[in-house]
Amino acid sequence: MNIEGKNILVLGGAGMVGIAVCRRLLPYRPARLVVAARRETKARRAAEQLVAESGGQDTNILPVWGDVFLRAEWQDAGNSARDAVLADPDLRQRLIRDILDPLDEETLSASFLAQLVTGTAPGLDGIGADAVIDCMNTATAVSYQNIYDQASRLASLAASSADSDWRTEAESLIASLSVPQLVRHVQLLYEAMRRAATVGYVKIGTSGTGGMGFNIPFTHGEEKPSRLLLSKSAMAGAQSMLTFLMARTPDGPTVVKEIKPTALIGWREIGYGPIRRRGRDIDLYDCPPEAAVSAQDAASLVPEGRFGTDCGEKLQGVYIDTGENGLYSADEFAAITAPGLMQMVTPEDVAENAVRELVGSSTGLDVVAALDASATGPTFRGGHLRQAALNRLAQLETEHGKAIAFEILGPPRLSKLLYEAYLLKLTMEHSDAILARTPAELSSLLEQRIRDDSALRRRILSIGIPILLSDAVSLLRGPLIKSRDKYHGWVDLTPDNMQDWQERIRAIRESAAADLEADTSSARDRLLGPAREWNPGGDIMNIGEIAAWILDHEEGGHRVKD
Repeated sequence: MNIEGKNILVLGGAGMVGIAVCRRLLPYRPARLVVAARRETKARRAAEQLVAESGGQDTNILPVWGDVFLRAEWQDAGNSARDAVLADPDLRQRLIRDILDPLDEETLSASFLAQLVTGTAPGLDGIGADAVIDCMNTATAVSYQNIYDQASRLASLAASSADSDWRTEAESLIASLSVPQLVRHVQLLYEAMRRAATVGYVKIGTSGTGGMGFNIPFTHGEEKPSRLLLSKSAMAGAQSMLTFLMARTPDGPTVVKEIKPTALIGWREIGYGPIRRRGRDIDLYDCPPEAAVSAQDAASLVPEGRFGTDCGEKLQGVYIDTGENGLYSADEFAAITAPGLMQMVTPEDVAENAVRELVGSSTGLDVVAALDASATGPTFRGGHLRQAALNRLAQLETEHGKAIAFEILGPPRLSKLLYEAYLLKLTMEHSDAILARTPAELSSLLEQRIRDDSALRRRILSIGIPILLSDAVSLLRGPLIKSRDKYHGWVDLTPDNMQDWQERIRAIRESAAADLEADTSSARDRLLGPAREWNPGGDIMNIGEIAAWILDHEEGGHRVKD
């Protein structure tokens, strides 16, 4: 991808890797570089630093800030925006719906992440991102909301007889579920990039454990391995697979890559000063021997409590800043980066690989390409035996009758399409006859077939597919309906739908005819029966092939890689 003169969005752009990525992008002279961070101070400081280093002559460097997991309208609370949302019952309910409900236009347009990508966020002038480099540690952000602690609190409430705010605790737990949050995050990201016509997306991922295994000795708690750390790895793996799927989606970004560092990323700064944990200074406490508590008293062993004496000072020391991993002492840094343990990769190494992949230079380190190369796809044997299976199915259907659909594969729309195509074939026998009738005549004939053929009617209704009669009002149904509208899952016998079928059949016939034209090379797939059998007079009315053609051409379900 040529990024000169383009608009580039760097998510997590104020982080250690994000800054390195921005620096690496500037020599390519993008027209605009949007540096996105969660905190305003970090976004502004990063932008000012980049301007000072580059002179700001070729690229407009813009800082933006906010929590990409929340709505744009909720950003006013600043760093504590999520806490503010969770504390408000109405906002908390809206957050849960944003995560769990089907993605709709309102949720998409309200998303701060989507607004960043499409350029509709304040200050971006409606200019969407031509490329996105995602340096956020999404897996950490999602998994470290710590559903384990929240579930434990909820269980404690259940075991106690005291009055408690069940709703707040339960809804906070639901809002912190990792998988639904990650799925919605990637859905929003993909749809926003599709609308912005984003060409390139590069994710800076994580292994969750710095490349180490279950035996990792560096955890954030007493467990080894930590459940939180493994949750982070699980989310990192899930995001890699979702990114892999994005790369296989036809109308998404053309370039989809992931660089996954598997070592400690370091470092940002070496210095001396206050030591901060999660943005807060560490207070110094003392406990002289005469104030000792009993090691045999369970009350003395609680994780937190009113123990020791506040010295009124803050912990200070010589440190190395490793970005999101925090501040380490020299000896901690020596231990974690030692050969045989986590070791180290620099942010510049990661940035170099990410930008090289974006501009088209293969590094051999793209996780998506590695998954592509190592995944077992369709095989010659599978394709060959497919026809053997279809032949045997056809033999059995000759004895026992057509099955059409069971609504186990799904979605209901597939069953609807299969049954509508079958009704057309059963009633008219040939596509010529279908096109020779008016839509109203087809509608009447198919309805009569449904009225007369109770066995067929029962099969349709019993799998949860209702039948809409030609008057567009009368609906035949059984105890179960798989869809609430005719498009997604009703056998629709109305004249309007018959007209749609006639247009569809014309298009399918034209496609088959095109496959049979002068070009007899291997350039065409020749999936439709007449083209595959080199039979210009053959009919197209193979029910499964018709459904496949519709799912491919109308639904956009084409498999990008075979």
